[in-house]
Amino acid sequence: MRERSKFVAIVAVFLAARFLPAGSSRVPGALGESFAMLHEYARDHVLLCLVPAFFIAGAISVFVRQASVMKYLGAHASRWLAYPVAAVSGTILAVCSCTVLPLFSGIHKRGAGLGPATAFLYSGPAINVLAIILTARVLGLELGIARAIGAIVFAVVIGLLMHLIFRKEEHARAAAVPLPVDLPAPPRRLWQDAAFFAAMVGFLVFANWGQPAQAGHGVWAAIFNARWAISGVLLAGVAVAAGRWFDSDELGEWAGATWGFAKQILPLLLGGVLVAGFLLGRPGHDGVIPSQWVARLVGGNGLFANFFAAIVGAFMYFATLTEVPILQGLIGSGMGKGPALTLLLAGPALSLPSMLVIRSVLGTGKTLVYVGLVVVLSTAVGLFYGSVFSG
Repeated sequence: MRERSKFVAIVAVFLAARFLPAGSSRVPGALGESFAMLHEYARDHVLLCLVPAFFIAGAISVFVRQASVMKYLGAHASRWLAYPVAAVSGTILAVCSCTVLPLFSGIHKRGAGLGPATAFLYSGPAINVLAIILTARVLGLELGIARAIGAIVFAVVIGLLMHLIFRKEEHARAAAVPLPVDLPAPPRRLWQDAAFFAAMVGFLVFANWGQPAQAGHGVWAAIFNARWAISGVLLAGVAVAAGRWFDSDELGEWAGATWGFAKQILPLLLGGVLVAGFLLGRPGHDGVIPSQWVARLVGGNGLFANFFAAIVGAFMYFATLTEVPILQGLIGSGMGKGPALTLLLAGPALSLPSMLVIRSVLGTGKTLVYVGLVVVLSTAVGLFYGSVFSG
């Protein structure tokens, strides 16, 4: 299988090089966009998004007891408990499709079932409370409500479908990792572990708190203005807890697990960002594919427009909250309501960089099914929404 994957990759690179319009003036600009996107990603998302996420993922893999993960999120856990827990856990993070990946990898490694793990994977970037509020304020209440309902339902439905499609493999995986009968006494009290993880997650959330559309008033603006003070207190809390409640061996394991996630994920993400920037560029800047083509192809509310919006959304990288101004521009260029919702449901949850990392965790088959489910369900919901609300 690995040899086949290598062969496909070699053929893909050859075809891209063979048919690349090297003489076109678009190619130098697309190359510039590729490195400009990589620069923006490194500047805006690595230190405050990915690095904290790596540390949280490493802590999950070392400090969270596998029995607890399997009890609440495992293949044999109650569906009525596992999927709401996964969806709510992802929702509170308000992260992009790349930042959620180390956390997804961490809980999957600790024994979370495929269904709850993929529900968490989708819900993290898709059910973003701030983004949904911004959608309602900028693009209209109707579209904001549709996005909220669609994303919540999608998280559960996609998780359940992934579980059903791969249930035989999941049962075999769960049987290979049985719950231990005699559990040793935990080294810390539950509230200590909870406080430690809450401080780390809190730092991730507040350090990346987005500026509200109308600055100066309201709770969101007050939190934004105080974000560095809040983040500093939380980071100090993490440092104090690590020094007082964990021994040197545990801290060494934590550092090793964190580095393991960084080695696995970071190269794939950065490579994916380069490719995505080359193909589609940044908002307001074209890659090798002109944005005018995209705008024309997503006009109206037909099947092709919705499907194309899902494909573009799946491969394009959206930083948290940037999908709203991008859609605002596309709607102004004639994008239909259906494709707009389709892109909102598919875009934040997927990107080319995230697909590469998901494949390294789940394998090619499960990744293709997950991406396919997001694209097909987004297309279907957008088509329905566009046919009902196009007037």
